[in-house]
Amino acid sequence: MKDSKKVLILTYYWPPSGGSGVQRWMYFAKHLNALGWEPIVITVDEKQASYPVLDHHLLEEVKEIKVLKTDTKEPLKIYAQLLSGSPNKGIPQGQINKKGWVAKFAAFIRGNFFIPDARIGWNAYALYEAKKLIQKEGIQRVITTGPPHSTHLVGLKLKAQFDIQWWADFRDPWTDIFYNKDLYRTVLAQKKDTRWESKVLQNADGILTTVGGNLVQKLKIKAPDQKFHVLPNGYDQDMILAVPKTSVKPFHVVYTGLLTDNQDYISVMKVLNDMADHHHIRLSLAGNINDHILENIRQTAHKIELDFKGYLPHKEAIALMKSGDLLLNFIFKGADLDMISGKLLEYLATEVPVLSIGDPQSEAGKLLKLASFAQMIDADDTEAIKAFIEKAAHQKNKTRNQMADIEKWNRENIARTLSGLLEKS
Repeated sequence: MKDSKKVLILTYYWPPSGGSGVQRWMYFAKHLNALGWEPIVITVDEKQASYPVLDHHLLEEVKEIKVLKTDTKEPLKIYAQLLSGSPNKGIPQGQINKKGWVAKFAAFIRGNFFIPDARIGWNAYALYEAKKLIQKEGIQRVITTGPPHSTHLVGLKLKAQFDIQWWADFRDPWTDIFYNKDLYRTVLAQKKDTRWESKVLQNADGILTTVGGNLVQKLKIKAPDQKFHVLPNGYDQDMILAVPKTSVKPFHVVYTGLLTDNQDYISVMKVLNDMADHHHIRLSLAGNINDHILENIRQTAHKIELDFKGYLPHKEAIALMKSGDLLLNFIFKGADLDMISGKLLEYLATEVPVLSIGDPQSEAGKLLKLASFAQMIDADDTEAIKAFIEKAAHQKNKTRNQMADIEKWNRENIARTLSGLLEKS
């Protein structure tokens, strides 16, 4: 007998995987469960997965969710071995290493032999478990989420075989993702990838995205008859409220998350270094940040106090944000129009001033305009960057960055919207 309140979620990233990408469906599953749904998650065994970072604290958030973990084949471990000498070091995110012929060769193999991505080795295992569950539990609703967008190919096969409602969730763009240009893809590989994307877009019963605007418009060209629904990542209101606001004596600038060569951070570091002649500045960094990035910052901003904390559990990262006088964000080059950082709404929820570097006309730029002390500034506009940081320094402990109706962006409310979509399907 079919149970209409069960929903099957296929996601490669799941606790104890860390980072912002995993939190979207971790929280959706948690809140859907509270709303009367029974989420069942199929994911990969973390012992075999290619996870950049781990955060075992996140397991507490999903302890009531039924989770099935499968085997996988991971060519990315070979890729990691080629680049770092260790298969367990994790895969670089947000950029493709092109330094040296080994890295270029690895990028070519990754871009042309594993389409749509190198985690496609998980598909056979995920498909096998999903078919068993659908038959056993009578599941009517299936959600696939990417990246890795290869996960959607499992949904495509399930849709062809079973009478289900299938939703494909695009956390990031697929063929238009900014780093694809660095994978040395042949025309044949590009056509194959585009064909898979089009099949998913045209055959899913609905497409979910984290951002509207330019991304949705581009996807609509590929699937004009499709239904698109924007569900932002949101923020954890309970955690934001539970973590107290603190303060330190220096002007405290905070950055959390991934930082790569594909983000314009140098201009801000130069401004901070110049300001250090008149201000005691502490820059706290937390996240997955390469040693050479840290060295660039040390050399560029040698007058400021630098505190690198490494990767922090989610709650500790929130505490660090709430100890700041200014929060920094750097948009990936080439991703300005199609993506919003998963942490940006968390930044705004802390009520700490936010400076983001990128295109002011991007979707993220438009979002920041809704707040009272937040701005997206082009990396080349150093005068505007300096003016914003000076304003934040002079108003230390005197102001809050407020955003009207921010409660509608909390993850529980966004999960209610998702629940409504599932009810109608």
